[in-house]
Amino acid sequence: GDPINCINDGAIPGHVINTFCWITSTFTLPHQQGKPVGTHVVHPGVGTIGDHEKETRYHAYYQWVPFMLFFQGVLFYIPHWIWKNWEEGKIRMISEGIRGAMISSKDERKDKQTRLVQYIIDTMHLHNMYAAGYFLCEALNFVNVVGNIYFIDLFLGGAFMTYGTDVVRFSNMDQENRTDPMVAIFPRLTKCTFYKFGASGTIQHHDSLCVMAMNILNEKIYIFLWFWLIVLAVMTGMALLYSIIIVVLPSIRELILKRRFRFGTPSGVSSLVDKTQVGDFLLLHLLGQNMNMMVFGEILEELSRRLNDYMHNNMPTAPSTLEMSPIYPSKDKFPKETEA
Repeated sequence: GDPINCINDGAIPGHVINTFCWITSTFTLPHQQGKPVGTHVVHPGVGTIGDHEKETRYHAYYQWVPFMLFFQGVLFYIPHWIWKNWEEGKIRMISEGIRGAMISSKDERKDKQTRLVQYIIDTMHLHNMYAAGYFLCEALNFVNVVGNIYFIDLFLGGAFMTYGTDVVRFSNMDQENRTDPMVAIFPRLTKCTFYKFGASGTIQHHDSLCVMAMNILNEKIYIFLWFWLIVLAVMTGMALLYSIIIVVLPSIRELILKRRFRFGTPSGVSSLVDKTQVGDFLLLHLLGQNMNMMVFGEILEELSRRLNDYMHNNMPTAPSTLEMSPIYPSKDKFPKETEA
């Protein structure tokens, strides 16, 4: 139905009072919350203003709920958009043909694995900016979810921070003594005052009771958002802490490769971690999430073997002890042998 329907004494047309109360605001009285309905008040928060006019709580948020939800959706999409543009499909491109179960033949798979390993070796230590973008977007995710909690709290007039705990506490209270916090924040029935001139030119005010049909949906949306954002903030904070530990502690990177991917020998894992930096590890980590475990294990084994071979072949040969010792002269100092 209509988002708002107001009733009055008939002195004002219905469509006029509905439009006015929707585009301005309605109000409830906090001191009238919790009183018996039908004997003391007509509805929770709706009663005579009297001496408590300073306690009036105005509600003007309901016009903006769809726009705010859309704006929050955009805020949550921004870190994802930044990462997609920063990543530029690198993982998809370098792992093309060896992801999933659609692998044509063993020879073709080996060829693609060899080319991937060669790419990793050729670009070793060049992925730190790639990793910086990833960790930056993780930090943006955390800032975004925490910022949205405070943003909704500001939007609802400071009522969102304790909204979920109040609802849980309300559900455990006795039926006679409890006041629904969802009705207090998202009232179903509110008041609206319309002023106009009378026949003699005096200012007249007309009280209206407005039924807020949309609030029966709004209260459910925001109780879901309260629990979802709390869970999301905890999970995102743990993911950010996990990333910080990966950056700071190489031993954790070694432990991840040993336990998650389970390839080769522990010494092979250690040597691979020693030869790679954070950016290289992140690239391998993301590849492992997009590949079959067996295929990725083969890639890591070949990568570890080729890195060890490369380091061995390019290690400078140390001079012999005989040549380095000052006690013995060099070979050209020895007299040439005479023929017998």
